[in-house]
Amino acid sequence: MALRAFIEQGKLRAVTLRVLHVDTERGWRGGERQALWLARELARRGHASIVAARSNEPLAAGAVDAGLAVVACNPVSEVDPRAAWRLHRAIGEHRVDVVHAHTAHAVAVAGLATLGTNVPLVVARRVDFRLRANMGTRWKYGRAAVIVAVSRAVARVLTASGVATDRIAVVPDGVDVHRDVTPAADDTLASLGVVGGGPLVVQVAQLVGHKDPLNFVRAMQRVVSLVPDANGLLVGDGALRPDVEREIAALGLVSRVHLAGYRTDADSLLAAADVACLSSREEGMGSVLLDALAFGKPIAATRAGGIPEVIVDGESGLLADVEAPAALGDAIARLIRDGALRARLSANATVRASEFSVERMTDRTIAVYESVLANRGRVRTADANVSSSSSVTTAR
Repeated sequence: MALRAFIEQGKLRAVTLRVLHVDTERGWRGGERQALWLARELARRGHASIVAARSNEPLAAGAVDAGLAVVACNPVSEVDPRAAWRLHRAIGEHRVDVVHAHTAHAVAVAGLATLGTNVPLVVARRVDFRLRANMGTRWKYGRAAVIVAVSRAVARVLTASGVATDRIAVVPDGVDVHRDVTPAADDTLASLGVVGGGPLVVQVAQLVGHKDPLNFVRAMQRVVSLVPDANGLLVGDGALRPDVEREIAALGLVSRVHLAGYRTDADSLLAAADVACLSSREEGMGSVLLDALAFGKPIAATRAGGIPEVIVDGESGLLADVEAPAALGDAIARLIRDGALRARLSANATVRASEFSVERMTDRTIAVYESVLANRGRVRTADANVSSSSSVTTAR
């Protein structure tokens, strides 16, 4: 049975899976949250989730709080034999069935850890950048039984990078639709410079090139020309912060566009938005948009990468071309000024969010695990003829 049918028909084993999740990033971003949500949901269903993460980082702390087993993984480089040996030992001690590397930097150490075992490596690919054309990249991604792309856009980039289509599965990110998030209070917003009670546009994203925060600032110039009391709030930090600050000043937006930096209450700030925005130039999927949908927020975003797979233009948000700040600003202003459109998109947003629930993401991921295990001959399933599709598989 092809992997797509395997996923759609829900042919999942009743026995327990033991999955080692590897994420060597510092800080807390979308990839780390997805890894924790998946590990936690697997554990809730009775599977064993072991999280290998850097000591004293948010992912490790979150895994401990969730009652998950945690393995310290502190590589000094992508190819760290000591870290790989510790993971190799954990694979044996925990009788791991599948190793899942959740970030690009985790792939090499996870690949080394699986050497000498029959444990398949599943690799997550979250960005729509071409793979580097070097021997190291070919080796580490060549170790993967399946590369899980978060969107069809990412899958296309992997194919263009030389990855065979029968080694790619598309599993979109998930969102916790059951959260009860309280919008940030007025005094919290005021502490960030947002005053006056005008419409609030919030973007939660790092201040890095592919997120194109300068596009957001320039779009806000257009918004303020149409809606003078509008405020913009950028939640996140990064190398482009000085450039963003200069652009805000140059465009005369110091009183209208505010930088919150990295915040642990990003969800609350997004929930306080009148309009959610994502101004990316390149984007694997834009999982923050799933949060905005779950919170019922009208959305204005670019058509970068996998964003159109999340936001249906005119139904669950408005889309503009990349690097087109006037068009993005017009979309934001339209959402602010058109109450009927805003209400319709908000109603559609929560329905759309349910299509990307953590539960659905977990179902699709388990199906990938089952497929690679069956292909390795490590398990017997109800349907013994399980194989990957000959074309890129989309988990619907």
